Amino acid sequence: MNLLQALEKINSHDVILASKSPRRQHLLSELGIKFRIATDIEIDEMYPSGMDPDEIPVYLAQKKAAHYREQLDERSVLITADTIVWFQQEVIPKPSDTDEAKRMLRRLSGHMHEVFTGVNIRSAVKETGFCSRTAVHFKTLTDSEIGYYVDSFSPLDKAGAYGIQEWIGYVGIEKIEGSFYNVMGLPVQQLFQKLVDFITEA
Repeated sequence: MNLLQALEKINSHDVILASKSPRRQHLLSELGIKFRIATDIEIDEMYPSGMDPDEIPVYLAQKKAAHYREQLDERSVLITADTIVWFQQEVIPKPSDTDEAKRMLRRLSGHMHEVFTGVNIRSAVKETGFCSRTAVHFKTLTDSEIGYYVDSFSPLDKAGAYGIQEWIGYVGIEKIEGSFYNVMGLPVQQLFQKLVDFITEA
């Protein structure tokens, strides 16, 4: 099966994205996948202590998917995802305000951190999940650069207080190891293949 045949196979299903992230919605649409957005269900994002960083977003994506279980039928394919930024053995969350966003970026400045995105794919009868990791290397940022970014863009809805696809990513990120799109919140190449496998396997 070539990629276009695979895309046609995916689009023969009722693909549902349970995410209010505009970046995930954009990336999934750019894959050529026809999907609808599920009514957002708020869940607490607590997870058991002691989890490894690659386990946390998979657990949270699965936790989100469980809330939609009763809404799925035999044609449904539900996608949920969660992204964390991991630095110095802890999760760096979304900032609560601009001051916290600046503090977060000062911490990340001049260092490598990791971004993990967990994805869950669920139907009425089965589910699977996976995690993608990307290492992100920031140059040393000045306070004026950090202040310009935080004051001019929208860091408050982003884990780690930055968007790789925005100004800070253009001028501040020296290199990455792994998927660029994973840092945006959806590892699209891996997701596409997982969807094909999920739909075609017995």
